[in-house]
Amino acid sequence: MNDTMTGNGLIAAARAAARHAYAPYSRFAVGAAVLLADGSLVSGANVENASYGLSLCAETVAIATASAQGRLRDVVAIGVVGGSMDGVGDTPVRPCGRCRQVLNEAAQLGGRDLQVWCAGLIGDAVEEHRLSQLLPDAFGPRDLGLA
Repeated sequence: MNDTMTGNGLIAAARAAARHAYAPYSRFAVGAAVLLADGSLVSGANVENASYGLSLCAETVAIATASAQGRLRDVVAIGVVGGSMDGVGDTPVRPCGRCRQVLNEAAQLGGRDLQVWCAGLIGDAVEEHRLSQLLPDAFGPRDLGLA
């Protein structure tokens, strides 16, 4: 699969996941789709909570789902989309710092530098990054002798 097909497919899957976001407080839906080494996808959507600190980001939900399936080391790439649930704005959304760290755990365990595709809920603008660009000099399992 070439990078363009991978990116387009991940963005489409992330947009589908974002439709299931539970975001009554921010009204900002985020969806994520994780590509695994065998070509399968795992997705997630953000889940807000009245106690804001307990909210879950879409990327974390998707990575936790992959981990629950015993597939954390198989993560190859992720597509992330987000935007207003009112359909305003098409600016690509990038993972927050916490999610970058969660993604780094999977990346180091799998011995990969993950591709990270970013887009808005609407629009054609898509960005491609490497996780190492988004989180340089990351601390992770390698630092603890686990990867």
